[in-house]
Amino acid sequence: MRLSPRPLPRPWRRCGPAALALAALALTPVPAAATPASSGGGPCSQLSSVRVPGAEHQEAACLDDLTTAGTAASGHTDPVDWAGLTSKDLSVPSGVPGVQVDGYFPDTSTTNTNHGWNHDSQFVIRLPDRWNGGLVVAGTPGNREQYANDRAIADWVLSRGYAYAATDKGNTGLGFYRDGKHPGHAIAEWNDRLTQLTRATRAAIVRHYHRPPSRTLVTGMSNGGYLVRWQLENHPELFDGGVDWEGTLWRSDGPTLLDFLPAALRAYPAYAAGGEEADAAREALHTAGFPAGSEFLWPYHYQVYWDLTQRIYREELDPGFDGPTEAGTPFCAPGTAACDADYDYAARPREVPRAVRKIALTGRIGKPLITLHGTLDVLLPIARDSDVYARMVRQAGGGSLHRYYRIQGGTHTDALFDLYPDRLRPLAPCHRTAFTALENWLTTGHRPPASHTVPLPADTNPATLPNACSLDTRPETTSSTTH
Repeated sequence: MRLSPRPLPRPWRRCGPAALALAALALTPVPAAATPASSGGGPCSQLSSVRVPGAEHQEAACLDDLTTAGTAASGHTDPVDWAGLTSKDLSVPSGVPGVQVDGYFPDTSTTNTNHGWNHDSQFVIRLPDRWNGGLVVAGTPGNREQYANDRAIADWVLSRGYAYAATDKGNTGLGFYRDGKHPGHAIAEWNDRLTQLTRATRAAIVRHYHRPPSRTLVTGMSNGGYLVRWQLENHPELFDGGVDWEGTLWRSDGPTLLDFLPAALRAYPAYAAGGEEADAAREALHTAGFPAGSEFLWPYHYQVYWDLTQRIYREELDPGFDGPTEAGTPFCAPGTAACDADYDYAARPREVPRAVRKIALTGRIGKPLITLHGTLDVLLPIARDSDVYARMVRQAGGGSLHRYYRIQGGTHTDALFDLYPDRLRPLAPCHRTAFTALENWLTTGHRPPASHTVPLPADTNPATLPNACSLDTRPETTSSTTH
C-alpha cells in the first residue's frame, strides 16, 4: 500500500509485528580501536576463507560500500524490505568498504524469494575492512526479510566499525504461519534462527579477522525487539547486551496482541461512524490500551494493521478458531461466524495458551538491556506491552540490568512521522542514543539514566527530530544531539 506524500509500510510486506519499533546528555562512542580486516593482500584476497559454519549455501562479495548507499546500487540489499521503517530525513552514513556474505541455512520452507533462492533461513553478514572488534546481530521486524534493518540499524553500526549480521527468522510474508508442524512453531523458529546466526557469525569472524569479537550486541524493532528480549533471557552467554526497540510481548496469560486487537476491531467501526455510540467506542479503545491522543492514527492502523495482524497471528497460535478457513475473514462484522473481532483469548481451549507458552517471555534477562517504546504506538500499545515487560523484568529481579525509556510522541513505524511531523517523533535517533548508552554501560560502567518517560523537546522542531534524541532526565531541547 502506498500513500502520499511518500511510501508507508506496505501491509504485510514484512512490517510491524506482522509487518511488523534523550537534552544535554551527550554519550561519547567508545568502540574498540578500528583495525584492518586482514594483512597482506587485503580483505578481498581472503574471500575464499570466509566460511559461515552450518550454512547450506553462501556467496561472498567484496564491496566498496556495505551501507545502503552502496548496496542499493550493487544489488546487495532490497530497498522494498526496509521501506517505510524510517523517517525520510534520517541521516545515514556511507563509505564503509568490506565483505558481504549472503546465504542460507538448511530449511524446508520456501517463503523467502530473495536471490531467486526460494529458500528460508536466509542471512546477511557484513564484515567491514576497519573493524572495531564488535558484532551486532538482529532479527527483522514483522515478517520482513534479512535486509529490513539495513537503513534503520545496519548503516549506522557499520559506520562505527561493527560487523553486522541479520536473519529472515526462518519464515517470511503473510503466510508465515504455514511453517512448522504445530501452533507456535513458526514463531519459535525465529528465536532458534537468531541463536544459530549468532553462533555461526562469531565463528566466521574468527576465520576472517583472526580473533573472536570482543563484544556481541543484539538489537531489533517490533518482532526483532521480541527476539532481543528472548535471547537475553535464554542465551545471555552469547551476548554482552541488547537494545529492544518496541518489542512484541508474548506471555501465555496475556496481555498479548490477541487480547487488545479484537477489542479494537469491535470498537473502531462504531467510533469511525460517529453518532451516539462513538464516545463509548472511543472509551472502549482507550480501555483496550490505545492511548488518548492517538485517535488520529486509528484509521490507518485499522485499515492496514489491526485486522491483518490479528488474523495471521491468531492463525499461527490458534488455527482451530476458524476451522478450515485460513487466517479468518478480513474485516468481518462482530457476530459473524468465526470472526476475529469476537476473538476471546481467555475463553480458548488450554491448547492455545500452551502454544503461546512456546514463545513466551519471562523477564529473566541475563545481560544489560535497554528498551525503547513510543507512547503513541497503536499497533503494540505501550501500556499492554513494554510497560508490562518492564514490570516482568523487575519482578524477576533484573531491574539493575534494565533501562526503559518511554518516548513521548513515538509511534510504531517512523515513516508516519513524515505525515504527522507536528504530532509524532521518530524513534531511530533514540535507538542510536540508546545503543551508544549501552556501549558506555558495557565498556566504562557508566550507567544510563534511570528509566523514565522522555518528553518531547520543549522547542519541538520537526526539522531536527529525525536526528536528535537525548536520554537525559533534564528538559530536552532540539539543539542537542548525541550522534
